[in-house]
Amino acid sequence: MFKFFKSKKDSSPVIDVAEEISVPIANVIEVVSNEVQQSIKQSDSVPVSKMSWSSRLKSGLSKTRDNFGKKLLGIFGAGNIDENLYDELETILLASDIGFSATNRLLEQIKKKVSLRGLKDRSELQNLLKEGLEELLNPLEKPLVTGGHKPFVIMLVGVNGAGKTTSIGKLAKYFQSQGKSVMLAAGDTFRAAAREQLMAWGSRNNVTVVSQEGGDSAAVCFDAIQSAIAQKIDIVLADTAGRLPTQLNLMEEIKKVKRVIGKALNGAPHEVLLVLDSNIGQNALNQVRAFDDALILTGLVLTKLDGTAKGGVICAIARERPIPLRFIGVGETIDDLRPFVAKDYVNALFNE
Repeated sequence: MFKFFKSKKDSSPVIDVAEEISVPIANVIEVVSNEVQQSIKQSDSVPVSKMSWSSRLKSGLSKTRDNFGKKLLGIFGAGNIDENLYDELETILLASDIGFSATNRLLEQIKKKVSLRGLKDRSELQNLLKEGLEELLNPLEKPLVTGGHKPFVIMLVGVNGAGKTTSIGKLAKYFQSQGKSVMLAAGDTFRAAAREQLMAWGSRNNVTVVSQEGGDSAAVCFDAIQSAIAQKIDIVLADTAGRLPTQLNLMEEIKKVKRVIGKALNGAPHEVLLVLDSNIGQNALNQVRAFDDALILTGLVLTKLDGTAKGGVICAIARERPIPLRFIGVGETIDDLRPFVAKDYVNALFNE
């Protein structure tokens, strides 16, 4: 059962954050609302898939594969390699949201290898494209390492609707499966039902959620970290309110949240993850630029790959802002958020 509390007094030094925090530290909440209980009930009703991760990844990328892999089969058939083939390939890559820069890079690599290897048959190009995609995406494959700090504080940011709160719930389960203790900070104090949604995930994962009604996101995060220090928790996952990169006042506020987290624990946050909705395609790249410039991102989480044909945007990000892609999500169940592996992703695009 989860609970909500103020951080306990201990011998730790008191950190003065008066100039940064304008509201009191999170209050004790002992009664769970009917709305929360209903949310928990709905979450628990979602069945956990028995499919392997490889099968779930292939299934989740089916829309992107239909828009990409199946079209490639149409041009990688019989016939010779010529400029018309390269034009068709360019069109398919751009239509899959791979982006102009990444598409040019892939075509340059393919043409170079075709020349060096003396290839003539179109059917030989598929392996070259797979090689090129893996080379492009490999720099993003950097698993998150949480050792060296206790608690290890992960701050999650992004626009409204990207899936931050749901991703936090899934990440809690992921870290628990590694034998780590987890605490959640309900730092999205603006969106209606955000707190209740995180409380539902806390109940489902049997982890503590630090929360307050309304108020200041920085205060909630500060309180959660202090509580985690007192209880020797391994991981703190801090939710934050969604904001558009063009909302300059809100972007300044998220910088303040990051500063306050640093005052709660020197060196924190140890990871700043931007959660991206893959349905937005090339707009994801704009979000990466804006949030990285403001916060210095350490990683990305790409959600909802199962609901879009625009999964190629990963390639655009890899080419223009190669920030590690820590996790990808391909479904609704609690286990459908996993570390990104470039080879597995490329194979799933080709249904292999």
